[in-house]
Amino acid sequence: MWIRQKKGRWAKEIDSMQSHRESLQSSSFELHTHLSHALVRYLGISSPEQLSKFELNSPRDLVDIISRFITNTFSVTTPTLTPIGASVSPVVALINHSCEPNAVVVFPRSSDTPEPLMQVIALRNIEPDEEILTSYIDTTLPRHLRQKSLQETYNFECHCPLCDRTSEVNPRESVSCPKKCGGTCPIPTEDSSLSQCTNCRAVIKDTDAVLDAVRVGQEALDKATALQFKNPSKALQLTTNLLPILVSSGLTASSHPLLALSRLHQTLLIDSLPSPLTQESLDDAIRATTRSSTGLSAVLGYGHPVRGIALAELGKLLAVDEPSPRQAPTPAEAALLYPPSGPPRLKLALETMLRARNELLVGFGAWNEGGQAVMDVRDGIVALEKELAVWKQGVKNVLQDAVTPKSVGQRS
Repeated sequence: MWIRQKKGRWAKEIDSMQSHRESLQSSSFELHTHLSHALVRYLGISSPEQLSKFELNSPRDLVDIISRFITNTFSVTTPTLTPIGASVSPVVALINHSCEPNAVVVFPRSSDTPEPLMQVIALRNIEPDEEILTSYIDTTLPRHLRQKSLQETYNFECHCPLCDRTSEVNPRESVSCPKKCGGTCPIPTEDSSLSQCTNCRAVIKDTDAVLDAVRVGQEALDKATALQFKNPSKALQLTTNLLPILVSSGLTASSHPLLALSRLHQTLLIDSLPSPLTQESLDDAIRATTRSSTGLSAVLGYGHPVRGIALAELGKLLAVDEPSPRQAPTPAEAALLYPPSGPPRLKLALETMLRARNELLVGFGAWNEGGQAVMDVRDGIVALEKELAVWKQGVKNVLQDAVTPKSVGQRS
């Protein structure tokens, strides 16, 4: 608003950005009204006439500003993608949307640029004359929810390849094969209850159970999200009770609402880790993070920053010192144990952190070495390599002591 008073080039660029004031969805009225009132209070405006000093001639112009802000802003995030503010870039706002983007907008930070600086990072090689596309929304959502979000905020229907693709099972809306052949089935709907495995053609018999699980899961997700900050213990209770129901219904880890509920459950578990830490709470957090990371890897392309951060979070949890390490199991028991314990856990942590580093170098830009996210992961990798080296040296010393013949005193 203060930039508008200066009437410079930046103000003109802001005014040129898209506004949807004349085509607002009814579901957006409350948000626009709330933001308008908040802005008026913040600026200390008590009458419509006072809007003129900000180059606004009527309340309609104020709604235009709010609409431009909602439509064209980007979330400023921490290196771990936690939202901490909003940013506007008229140039970056010109980039069109796709639910299968070839680029992302991130704020990597680095030793050279410790402050958040918006960057557009290519997720893959972009050919000459190929359009740069980012995603305006959460692309882990199924098609109908993506379309709903785009229509409410941006007033358009998406026809990207992902939205128009109907010939294959989408991992966002999939159920595991009832015969466990490794294939998947589309989630049945009220209009189309027949659902067959794409691999063995087995048919889901109890489609009502799947539909009920999806419905109840969505209701629980909405309630738990609303309670996340007001009553986190109640939210955690909801996610804890509902996740087994969704898993038992056959929903894949990438399917909605299981993936969204898993990610929320993971956040709530990590936020509620006790002090001092217990083995059970740590292992629960690792299992929850593993489920989330598995689901994200199925719906987001290699190098997507959300996918890379999920891997980094998993690696860091695996690297935490175990409060009560389990007794060494037999090889057969160890194969069934997750998360593993002792050195195998450290090895898995290192492997996971290395994968995270490689993906984060893509998602946050290799030219700036992946920003702060990769710097943090690199520190973890170094620490794990040192710890594993100490363990290997200890094993080596024990083996050497076992094979070295002891000196025997001579008899007189």
